[in-house]
Amino acid sequence: MQKKLLGLAVASVLAAPGLALAQSSVEVYGTINMSLNRFKYDGGGAPSLSKLDVANHASNYGLRGRESLGGGLTAWFQIEQNAPLERSNNIAITPASRNSAVGIQGGFGNVFMGQWTTPWADLDALWSVGTAGGWGPVTSIIGRRETTGTAPNPNCGNAFAGPCDAVEAAGGVGHPFWRRVSNAVFYQSPVFGGAQVKLAYQTNEGKSVVGTVADPSLWSTSIAWTGMGGRARVGFAYDIHEDFSTPGEKDTGWAVKGGYNLGVVNLGAAYERNEYALSTAVECKATQWGLAVSVPVGAGSVKASYAKAKALEGTGCVAASGIGGAAKTYNVGYEHRFSKRTSVAVGIAEVDNEDGAAFTWTGVPPGPNATGGNGPVLGGDVNTLFVNMTHRF
Repeated sequence: MQKKLLGLAVASVLAAPGLALAQSSVEVYGTINMSLNRFKYDGGGAPSLSKLDVANHASNYGLRGRESLGGGLTAWFQIEQNAPLERSNNIAITPASRNSAVGIQGGFGNVFMGQWTTPWADLDALWSVGTAGGWGPVTSIIGRRETTGTAPNPNCGNAFAGPCDAVEAAGGVGHPFWRRVSNAVFYQSPVFGGAQVKLAYQTNEGKSVVGTVADPSLWSTSIAWTGMGGRARVGFAYDIHEDFSTPGEKDTGWAVKGGYNLGVVNLGAAYERNEYALSTAVECKATQWGLAVSVPVGAGSVKASYAKAKALEGTGCVAASGIGGAAKTYNVGYEHRFSKRTSVAVGIAEVDNEDGAAFTWTGVPPGPNATGGNGPVLGGDVNTLFVNMTHRF
């Protein structure tokens, strides 16, 4: 009740003067997820570097509400933004920068529009049981081949371009498969026998007829099944991203992810295959896979993951992208749950990059090359010892 009253108060402040708040319920929610880390960078021809860091793992807060419309229909909204608790990074709070949308839900399913994670990315919840403290394969290797190229929309960097969507302009080979999409319409079917279908279409807002002619848009689809009381889960995703890497060409990908909870151990696995059209003549194939395990121990659990990204396959891929080597990552830790809302984790995680690779996790501090941005140099490794605290409200 207190959360609903607080949500009503916040929504009232945000509303334009004189407008009545009609939602039957409005709630404030959020997640604070922070780690104290000892990072070490090594290899790749650069001097070794060790440093301490306080890392923010996608901490967020938001408003969400629902209103019954009668006839089995419900209107809903969500506005969620990042909570950058690392003030030294000078990261601004951007309204609606995370999952934010408005929609209608009924017996036909759920239809909404705005910005949201893709059906492809949603499948990670089925298998990533081995992540402790935010340092796992989902934030480093699985789905993360977008670091191998240049900005996705050909018009993001030329004089003819209008302003590019912040998500599209984030850089990479095509549109990152793991990122949420904006300017998009979504559909989630009802659950039939434990199975659900999800569709997402990102509109071609970036279409151009001058400069580099391009018509970028994407489809993301998935079907997932959960059964046996939630113990068994499996999902398949297929994406088509048009005109992102190369005008007139398509980037495609498919993934299978899932797991099984045996009670004494919870297992997860993922396999994905992406094909990027870096030019009309060069198509690069990327393969990543991962395994995860969680073992209950007292009020917490021991968690571990291992994942590998193969080197890009295809003639001219490394030359075209500038980077395309193999990498592997692992993590192991213990997460103790003090309550449904609060947990603390300790552990170790590492990413080992081979020549031509520079994989790392989201949110790491600057690496040994001060002009090279965050993370290791090509062929370098990064290791972290961490203490993490997560609180949900």
